[in-house]
Amino acid sequence: MGWITTHVLDTANGTPAVGMRVTLTRLDGTPKLICDILTNADGRCDKPVLDRDAYVAGSYELMFYVGEYFRRVGPKRPDPPFLEQVPIRFGVSEDAHYHVPLLVSPYAYSTYRGS
Repeated sequence: MGWITTHVLDTANGTPAVGMRVTLTRLDGTPKLICDILTNADGRCDKPVLDRDAYVAGSYELMFYVGEYFRRVGPKRPDPPFLEQVPIRFGVSEDAHYHVPLLVSPYAYSTYRGS
């Protein structure tokens, strides 16, 4: 079965985003929170945000709590921040590994389907 993983890189500081809160919600039907986790020292999650046992094709949203993260790591930013949360909505249709990384700074972000 497929599975979903993520990691976060802090492009402003050139480091992994350690301790960033990430949630995964399944969007089909009534939205359902699947995972609420913090990134580790490598900016990755210690386990998949959706493992093989829970894998179902459909629409999902990863929410990255970047405002909380940048307030913690500094330097001081404007309040309210330009980016508070970064939602990435995506679909999974294959029985495969979906890796959805986030590259983020206080003012910009990008993502892609990784491997």
